[in-house]
Amino acid sequence: MTTRLTRRRPRDFREWQALQQWGKLPQRESQQPGYLLRTIRQSAGLTQNELAERLSVTQQAVSQAERWNANPTAEMMFSWGLACGRQLELCFTEHHILGE
Repeated sequence: MTTRLTRRRPRDFREWQALQQWGKLPQRESQQPGYLLRTIRQSAGLTQNELAERLSVTQQAVSQAERWNANPTAEMMFSWGLACGRQLELCFTEHHILGE
């Protein structure tokens, strides 16, 4: 029986970003929505205040959305992407279970 270890504490954003760039980030951590949103905002050259203004939300709302444990809605991520000059693409792919 294999047990799956989970992190007891969230990674610091800089640690997460470095591990992602080096290709050393565990798969289960590679798609942290909050950190992905922060990466998109930073690559657009926007501050939290500037993005908040574009989204008509507070800076605190942007800060919360960029946390490790954030759980933004698809609508929020879509709006965020547009405000940062990006397009959100969601897709489902076929998943094969071993032994089937």
